[in-house]
Amino acid sequence: MTQLSSPPASPVSKSGGLEGVVAAKSEICFIDGAAGRLIYRGYDIGDLVENTTFEEVAFLLWHNKLPNDAELSNLRKELAANMALPAHVQKMIALFPNTMQPMDALRTAASALGATDPDLDSNDPESDLRKSIRLTAQLPTIVTAFHRVRNGQQPVAPDPSLSIAGNFLYMLNGTKPHDTLTRVMDAALVLHAEHGMNASTFAARVTAATLADTHAAVTAAIAALKGPLHGGANQEVMELLLKWGTPEIAEAQVRQMLAAGEKIPGFGHRVYKTFDPRATFLRKMSKQLGDAAKNPKWYEMSERIMPVVKQLKNKDPNVDFFSASAYYTMGIPLDLFTPIFAIARVTGWTAHIAEQHKNNRIIRPTDDYIGPFGLKVEPIEKRT
Repeated sequence: MTQLSSPPASPVSKSGGLEGVVAAKSEICFIDGAAGRLIYRGYDIGDLVENTTFEEVAFLLWHNKLPNDAELSNLRKELAANMALPAHVQKMIALFPNTMQPMDALRTAASALGATDPDLDSNDPESDLRKSIRLTAQLPTIVTAFHRVRNGQQPVAPDPSLSIAGNFLYMLNGTKPHDTLTRVMDAALVLHAEHGMNASTFAARVTAATLADTHAAVTAAIAALKGPLHGGANQEVMELLLKWGTPEIAEAQVRQMLAAGEKIPGFGHRVYKTFDPRATFLRKMSKQLGDAAKNPKWYEMSERIMPVVKQLKNKDPNVDFFSASAYYTMGIPLDLFTPIFAIARVTGWTAHIAEQHKNNRIIRPTDDYIGPFGLKVEPIEKRT
């Protein structure tokens, strides 16, 4: 193998992971990582989680304003009318192997929804909005139907009188949820609805930038969310809490893991350099649920771990840390934690997809090539 002696000049080195690179101008979300602020279209996340519902936040993300009574009523009717799954998707779910991961089932079924969507071939704002509503209505039905089928149960048809949060719990368990559980789930959906140019949202915008349809872009987002560095940390948190069992063992194990250079899931964030504002509210929810269930162990274990990680690694909890104990106390299976993330984030994804379609330029970054130059092909019999 021979190589030319004077390769072209190497490109200027760039930061890995596109850190610090502005990929798009957006009106949807603002994050101040240093101050721990999260803002959806001008509204602080604390104001939204305490004073609105998930449906109101969905409307805000899609329309750049909070709805009035008539607008909210109309949106709820549209969501209720679109919760049922097409026949071909129901059949697919029935054929999925019981061992299939729920995120894989969700990704596959969400993609299949596009096959019969009447607006599939149009990316105009009205069509994008209708697809956004349908996907937001249908994703909870996919997740719960798959979970019940894999456990030998019949799917539960959605109740049009219930909210997205209420319907998820109802379709999951087959019984009408308590108002407290519904409110906690609704708040969790609000907290997860949007978060700027994260990995799954970037995947959605890259796909939408090719002028692919909303279903294709959402499918790409779900695929990105599946990765444990993005959407799976809360499941890992709960698996560790269950393994440890007591606050004393948890603290000792965390110290041991940190001393060995291991990471503790649920701590640290690419953007936040302080306490994740979403974790503040999930922390309250975890305590509230633990007290109500007379089983505060998981919350207490989480509180025991938190100062240890802060002291030894100066890292604060992110959104995944307290959502783990909150969801588990609600009786939600561990491998549905990330699908819940998708059920909420589809509102943010679709808002970004519509924004990309509205003012599109294909997203085409460059790479920093560090390979060789000037190689010459040798005859195959001389290659080693």
